[in-house]
Amino acid sequence: MTSKPTPHPIEALIEVMKALRDPQTGCPWDREQNFDTIAPYTIEESYEVADAIARKDMRDLKEELGDLLFQVVFHSHLANEQGLFDFNDVAQGMADKLIRRHPHVFGDVGDRTADEQNQAWEDQKAEERKAKAKTGLLEDVPVGLPALTRAAKLTKRAARVGFDWPSLDEVFAKLDEEVAELKVEIQAGDTEKARAELGDILFVLANLARKMGVEPEDALRGTNAKFVRRFETIEAELAKLGKTPDQSSLEEMDDLWNAAKRMEVR
Repeated sequence: MTSKPTPHPIEALIEVMKALRDPQTGCPWDREQNFDTIAPYTIEESYEVADAIARKDMRDLKEELGDLLFQVVFHSHLANEQGLFDFNDVAQGMADKLIRRHPHVFGDVGDRTADEQNQAWEDQKAEERKAKAKTGLLEDVPVGLPALTRAAKLTKRAARVGFDWPSLDEVFAKLDEEVAELKVEIQAGDTEKARAELGDILFVLANLARKMGVEPEDALRGTNAKFVRRFETIEAELAKLGKTPDQSSLEEMDDLWNAAKRMEVR
């Protein structure tokens, strides 16, 4: 008796997806989903991949990459059901794009430095946008990106045509201006205008991060982790005294915060 060949792992995953979406025998939850309902999970899985990398947890990373891959398979299957494209089209399209954007590897273009390749990559993307009849420079910067990341990408795109501050000095001057405007609106009690001014400040900060070569989301994630780490130290120190944060004063917690901060810089 001839044994049935073991399917390639990606083929096995695609078959699992088909079974989940089967109209008669599939999973009720999976059958109800569409592009819009799955999109938030796709974003969430991307963040979980980044989190595993930040924690340097390779076991988690393998699992999270699998979760993210399943999102690609899910969206591809939904598209296939509508006769649009399938997973193979997605994979082949990506391979074709990488080959097209790396002529120094797959073509006859000479060696490039990392900076030269980055510029060539941006030029190639600009040509592809024209081919897709997307004429606006900012038209295809995804709206679904985290706001800080999108702000940095918007300013990066605009900077390519010279719409950018010459140096960090001008960025800091703009930041000072926006902070002053926020203070005015807060003092005036105008919540809506204050909200808009706060957004302007965040936009300038994203621009500042971009000019510094820093990913703003990464910077903020690092600060979030630092805050959690130091606050957990406060909780641990208070627990030694038989207390919880809500039983402590701000002054006491602030002293513990500063102590935790000093420990980190030793």
